[in-house]
Amino acid sequence: MIASLNGIVRSKSPGSIVLDVQGVGYEVFISSRTYDLLPAIGEECFLLIQTNVREDAITLFGFEKQETKKLFLLLVTVSGIGPKLALAILSGLGSEELTTAISMEDYARLTAISGVGKKTAQRLCVELGEKVGRLAPSGVEGQPSVVSGSPAQGNAVQDAVSALINLGYPQHLAWQALRRVQKQHGEGADAMAVEELIRLALQGLA
Repeated sequence: MIASLNGIVRSKSPGSIVLDVQGVGYEVFISSRTYDLLPAIGEECFLLIQTNVREDAITLFGFEKQETKKLFLLLVTVSGIGPKLALAILSGLGSEELTTAISMEDYARLTAISGVGKKTAQRLCVELGEKVGRLAPSGVEGQPSVVSGSPAQGNAVQDAVSALINLGYPQHLAWQALRRVQKQHGEGADAMAVEELIRLALQGLA
């Protein structure tokens, strides 16, 4: 099985790239976000690879970092999501945005992705909510960031999430609780102190 490729970019498009590895050209399917990070044609490129073997084809999928590959592997475990839709989802949202949307059950953000309907969004949240929360420990790369549509903006919400995790709550539940706080208090949540966010989140988790 091919786990990674390091070669020269011979051609590229938002959906695929051809890498020349010692004279052999490998077609690798990628998301549009990975495409945006590719070097110019003729330059060297390294990609992590997921090899998909079927009776009629061997298909390679490429990723710029391990976190994105892990998300891809999680996505294809969800009923109704194949590799092509998984790449479309990764094209629609960055890794951190996608992790946050799933953790907080942000259906509006998920259904804005081409090919993702309400039922698919619900399956993503139900089947992957806890799993994406375990992708990376709090405070390191891969933790959901505070993005548009997330709970109160700034460091306060991140501190509140960390505090809830330290109290023993799973990361995805911590984000969901803070999402509810925002829905209940609207713009007022933006100005709340960490202690107030924690108190209201705990009420929702009780």
